[in-house]
Amino acid sequence: MTQRTPVLVDCDTGVDDAMALLYLLRRDDIEIVGITTVFGNNTASRCAHNTLRVLELVGRQDIPVAVGAEKPLVGEVTYLATHVHGSDGLGDSGLPMEISTSPVEATAVELIDRLSLEHAGSLRILALAPLTNLAHALTRIADLTDRVVDLVVMGGAADVAGNQSPAAEANIIHDPEAAQQVLTADWPVVLVPLDVTMTEVVTEEHIARLRAAGNPVADFVAATTEFYFDGYGVDSYGRRSSPCHDALAAAILTGEVVPSVFPLLGVVVDCTDGPGRGATICDTRGRWKGFPDQPDGDCRIALVTEGTFPDRMVEAFTR
Repeated sequence: MTQRTPVLVDCDTGVDDAMALLYLLRRDDIEIVGITTVFGNNTASRCAHNTLRVLELVGRQDIPVAVGAEKPLVGEVTYLATHVHGSDGLGDSGLPMEISTSPVEATAVELIDRLSLEHAGSLRILALAPLTNLAHALTRIADLTDRVVDLVVMGGAADVAGNQSPAAEANIIHDPEAAQQVLTADWPVVLVPLDVTMTEVVTEEHIARLRAAGNPVADFVAATTEFYFDGYGVDSYGRRSSPCHDALAAAILTGEVVPSVFPLLGVVVDCTDGPGRGATICDTRGRWKGFPDQPDGDCRIALVTEGTFPDRMVEAFTR
């Protein structure tokens, strides 16, 4: 039997977070040992509720879910992305609001502390949201970076425009100070930015395949993605479709997707109050000599993927 890799997911469960969780839960080589939630797509408490709704869909109420930060390290919450993820946070897809489980009493940092001790040396973290919980954890758990194998982050924009400002991607701009702290901490970091997530596109044909499958997970993914098409895809692409943000990061964590351009680069997060706030300034000057790794690089950054992951994701949900 294949040994399962323990993964802690830090998220702000909306449409794409739900797809990432369901993708990981269908893999035999991954064990989600805990989930922590943070403000972003909605409040941290609503995101925890949405996480539990998703877990109940697949009968995985055994996974602990902890509520985390409700505001950034500096200042207050500037917005929540309910316009993208629906009034219920999951694309108004009809998934039952009533749940039989509740978040654990532990805080997000306390759950990170416990699980990183229980799985010290083998735990991987997948971060799909503002990085506030992890920044707090780094401050309060002195040896956290020694316990964790690596951190995979969906966030940022290396050589493309942002999606919440011309410069900044949503997860990073929600808490730039936390992002700067987490991305430059002394642990291996993989950054999965808009450069690749915007090129992995879910289309009407994918939705048709999901609906034809006739199983509850595929039906839910189809319904929630339809909302994403209208709330995000038309504005991004000019047609009904959507990017594949968080699920792609999950697939890079599992190794199902291996970026073809994947250098180790220096990254600085713009924490000023100007128009560049939240930008991930990545040193991509090595482009012209084939992107050699930078000796002082902070993050391994996915810059190019094949664009075929949505097909494989749909196959996973329909087989």
